[in-house]
Amino acid sequence: MTPAKLRDLAVVGALALTAAIGFASGPAADWLRGASLDLLVPLRHALLAQDASASRVAVVAIDEETYRRPPFSEMPQAGWSPLLAPVLNAVAAEAAVVGFDVVYSTSLDNLQRGYERDFLIALRNAARAGKLVLGKVQHSAHPILPHPSQQVAVGGAANIRPLNAFEDSDGVIRRLPLSFAAADGKEAGLAAELAQRAGASVMPPTDAAGNLLLDFNTAPGAIPTYSLADLHACAAAGHSDYFRGHFAGRVVILATVLDVEDRRLTSRRFVKMTDGEAAPPRCIHPPMKLTAAPRDSIAGVYIHATAVNNILDGRPLRDWSAMSSVGVAVLLSLLAAAAAFLLQLRAGLAGIAVAILLLPFSAVLLLQGGGVMPWLSLAAAMTATAAATVAYRFAVSDRDRRLIAKLFSLYLPPVVVDRMVAGGRMPALGGEEREVTVLFSDIAGFTGISESCDAATLVQGLNTYFSTMTDIIEAHGGFVDKYIGDAIVAVFGAPVDEPRHAEQAMRAALEMQAALRADPQRFSVAGHMLKTRIGLNTGRVLIGNIGSPRRFNYTAMGDAVNLASRLEGANKAYGTSILVSEDTMQAAGDAVVARRVDIVRVVGRAQPVRLYEPLAPREAASAEDLRLAAIPEDPAQTVRDLTEK
Repeated sequence: MTPAKLRDLAVVGALALTAAIGFASGPAADWLRGASLDLLVPLRHALLAQDASASRVAVVAIDEETYRRPPFSEMPQAGWSPLLAPVLNAVAAEAAVVGFDVVYSTSLDNLQRGYERDFLIALRNAARAGKLVLGKVQHSAHPILPHPSQQVAVGGAANIRPLNAFEDSDGVIRRLPLSFAAADGKEAGLAAELAQRAGASVMPPTDAAGNLLLDFNTAPGAIPTYSLADLHACAAAGHSDYFRGHFAGRVVILATVLDVEDRRLTSRRFVKMTDGEAAPPRCIHPPMKLTAAPRDSIAGVYIHATAVNNILDGRPLRDWSAMSSVGVAVLLSLLAAAAAFLLQLRAGLAGIAVAILLLPFSAVLLLQGGGVMPWLSLAAAMTATAAATVAYRFAVSDRDRRLIAKLFSLYLPPVVVDRMVAGGRMPALGGEEREVTVLFSDIAGFTGISESCDAATLVQGLNTYFSTMTDIIEAHGGFVDKYIGDAIVAVFGAPVDEPRHAEQAMRAALEMQAALRADPQRFSVAGHMLKTRIGLNTGRVLIGNIGSPRRFNYTAMGDAVNLASRLEGANKAYGTSILVSEDTMQAAGDAVVARRVDIVRVVGRAQPVRLYEPLAPREAASAEDLRLAAIPEDPAQTVRDLTEK
């Protein structure tokens, strides 16, 4: 491996490592990690169905309907505590535990003694049965606590837990603390306490700060929500069977579910839904028709409800460790660097693009198992690596390749130049023996044409002729070995192996003649229409870079080349425009229709050579072409000496 190649690989590897470490563990890593989860949630919602009936949590909602239906609509919310009592009694009788995601810090007992007596009794009974947890909001100095009378009713701090949920740096809630600092150590948060009382014996893994990464179920109605107004009417009607059927064994959370109050952005923010969608069957009141639009935020109670479900199901989400993220980012970045540097640019970039597009779909499958792949970090690392590698390749590495291609493209075949550039090596002397087909062409009467016009006109006409003939030769897989005056020497079957080189050479010769006939005005010099004679021969030649160390050509040498030249000259004697040897006819098979012309003896060859004139490609041959090709060889035909011709 050359020093330049080692340098390039070292630079590209360093670019990949820098991008991987920067995006997987740098300042942007946390934001990318959070955004990765936020984008996976809607993708999973679109691709994979989630079970909407598996929730072990139900919500009793103080919703818009509650504010509008009597008896709640007839008094301010501060006076609703007597109305909560029958609902709490009915729900607590069936539920595993009831939690309050609202804090009633005031009491009307100060104005009317005994006003909240029924509510306090309901709190006491549920608390004594171990089925009640009130909420509080932690602050640095003075927490927001339930009214002292409620604290006494539930038996004090043992049945009161924090409700706090904290946003990430981008204002989105993706995690919920399972515990909080307390005067005597730590205390469980509301969700953890409710889950423990519902039967959770082991808390799931959390991050270093004790936060649970939440897995939101985005199926409509995934957490069944009941209007407090309907449940109050249901309890008043004595429908205990309804409460048994809907709340038995469940964790029930009483909370405010309104369109404008306690709304939070979470990792399910890109799955917009309308509150009350796919609600469970009603007990008394039909659903109230309220105008609401899908929202990207959700009521805070669903954060706690999701956490409880995650704990009870034992299936919370888990972030990849920093080491895993960096390790995978390094691997993918190195692969992206290799693709962008070693492959053809379009193919390499296409492969990288496909890999990046597959990342989120792979991440969705991992999400089903609880793992959160930071796919945006990986995609960013791969993209940055590819961009930096392409920039380096264009500015430094490929500069040398472009220089080589520019220097040698004018006198070496394009395939040779491509091979040389791909290998990063300058051309050197050397050759090989292989079978090729040689095409030798010459303009008839060129000496007379050149004497009848000025040099500028002659050069212009030759350039037009050479350009067209060269394009035809290269279009059929050949390359021009050299121009000798008005002659063209072309080779088919090298430097890249091509089994059909004889057929391609014959088709090129026919097309060259057709091009001259089709536009005689264009291929005229000083009023003389250009006519060319072509000879084709197939055989083994020495081909390669031949010359001196300071100047050489990629060319073919050998008897097969000489015979092609002789066949070109023989056209004049036979009145033909193309002559090919029997070796060429045999190598081409029946792809081209040709007529038999003669049998000649060539100096230096022991065996006579049969000559053929190609008439047309097999698929375009006329009836006359086929008739001429079918004329058998005359058994009495004598062998002529080619030099006599």
